[in-house]
Amino acid sequence: MGSDSTDIIQVSTATGTEQGALELARLAVKSRLAAGAQVVGPVKSVFWHAGESGEGVEWQLILRTTADRYDELEKLLIEHHPWTNPEVLGLRVAAGSGGYLDWVRRTVQDSEHED
Repeated sequence: MGSDSTDIIQVSTATGTEQGALELARLAVKSRLAAGAQVVGPVKSVFWHAGESGEGVEWQLILRTTADRYDELEKLLIEHHPWTNPEVLGLRVAAGSGGYLDWVRRTVQDSEHED
């Protein structure tokens, strides 16, 4: 198993458009609140909203950050998200390759780092 990574958080949200997800990804990475991001989609969603079930197509955004930067990243995503009450989830990464995890840490903590 890879290096201990309890301080690394994988964050996810979704938007209704690919462009919306890309805009959030760019903002988070340029702000150095996320080391990297992927936009995945389209994905089909089934959900409960406004008292009834619904279905739709969304674009998922997945980002990596550290536990100490999570609150700032969550705030940025919510402030710039097109939806009023977006899902923003942060899950601790149990393990991962040491070099990659170190890169995430350096990238979000050092605004001068250019890996």
